[in-house]
Amino acid sequence: MPHLFWRLLSTAILSATFTSCAESRTAQHTGGEKKRQPNRIADPDLENVYQVHPKVLSGGEPHGERGFAALERLGVKTVISVDGAKPDLDSAKRHGMRYVHLPHSYDGVPETRAKELAKAVRDLQGPVYIHCHHGKHRSPAAAAVACVGAGLIGAGDALAVLTAAGTSKNYRGLYKSAEQARRLDDALLDALDVEFRPAVEVPPLADAMVALERTHDYVRRIAAAGWRPVPEHPDLDPAHEALLLREHYTELLRTDELKRRPAEFQKQMRNGEQAAKSLEDTLASLKEQRYPTAKLNLHTMADGALTAINKNCAACHQKFRDVPLGEK
Repeated sequence: MPHLFWRLLSTAILSATFTSCAESRTAQHTGGEKKRQPNRIADPDLENVYQVHPKVLSGGEPHGERGFAALERLGVKTVISVDGAKPDLDSAKRHGMRYVHLPHSYDGVPETRAKELAKAVRDLQGPVYIHCHHGKHRSPAAAAVACVGAGLIGAGDALAVLTAAGTSKNYRGLYKSAEQARRLDDALLDALDVEFRPAVEVPPLADAMVALERTHDYVRRIAAAGWRPVPEHPDLDPAHEALLLREHYTELLRTDELKRRPAEFQKQMRNGEQAAKSLEDTLASLKEQRYPTAKLNLHTMADGALTAINKNCAACHQKFRDVPLGEK
């Protein structure tokens, strides 16, 4: 019964969206000022989903059976990941969906990738669901660039996609990609030779950073739950996740690729390792502590360690990751 409810609700939303998009197109063609606005699609099993065009949705990564069942309720036939993590091909296959892996970073959508994304949303079976990790930054930018390039939305509507999804202004490269997106000639897309692969290899350092980011995300969720396991992941032990986070930094510092990076970048990684070690030690003590007053003090220490990790990540991202492609 719950699945039937969500299927009917999704169908109603998609129908209303199609009507709204059609009205928007009419207004634009008749010289009206009405702009296309992405439509929010609420689903308990998907994060931050917006319909950019009747054929294209943007959102967070679908997780397991429930996530892909939600996409199936929305009628999705093709899933495009712009995230660096390996796509869940088995779940997609069970739900009759094709997976395409076209990752890009937070510094913007490269020109070649923009063309590939435009060809994908134009030619592959829809509806098409474009996702990153949380659906807030990279996937809205990718969806906007792809839809403008394929002629599905106007260039003036691209920034509205990022605004609706809550894309941080810190990601200047993503905003610049949306601002500079233009309609691509159909002949160019026709001639573009693209092998849409279900999964591609990402550089080792990028792969390691994806793993670090995901563990960091788990730790932040645990912190929000008062340094206890979170309901959606009861198997995650706070102390163990802190240990894994510290190990990600330690292993990164051992790689030859990181040793070739600028000294300031290496320093940021060492700072991250130190803060993560402090969190690891604090949560290990908290796990063994039995006295409530001591627990409160350890909670404060854990909060402080996580704050240091968060600030270090933000500073590193601003300096090395989020700089627009044209400024590198």
